[in-house]
Amino acid sequence: MSDRSQSQREVDAAYALQVRAATKGAVQAGSFGVGVVTFAHYAWPLFRRQTLPFKAFLISGFTMAGLVIGADNALLAHEAERRQSEHAVRREARIDLARRGLIGTETEIAKWRAER
Repeated sequence: MSDRSQSQREVDAAYALQVRAATKGAVQAGSFGVGVVTFAHYAWPLFRRQTLPFKAFLISGFTMAGLVIGADNALLAHEAERRQSEHAVRREARIDLARRGLIGTETEIAKWRAER
């Protein structure tokens, strides 16, 4: 398996994760927006007089905010998890290389990974 194909697989997995989280965030925030607009319609006479396109604009604003925030949070969490796992592997490599009397340079860590 080449590094490029592995990298592309990781990118595709991150993209799929981001799409799922964005969809979930959009549905949740859109539902919240519908609830807020519905509540405001029945509770506030000034809001009741607003046009339907304005109310739809508010709901779409909630939906877009949920989409962006959901996708961003999921990608940040995924990147943090990847960094943490990469750090653990590199730490293990440096310790193992030190036991052999080698300095854990990038080249040595790459060779160590190839051995495993």
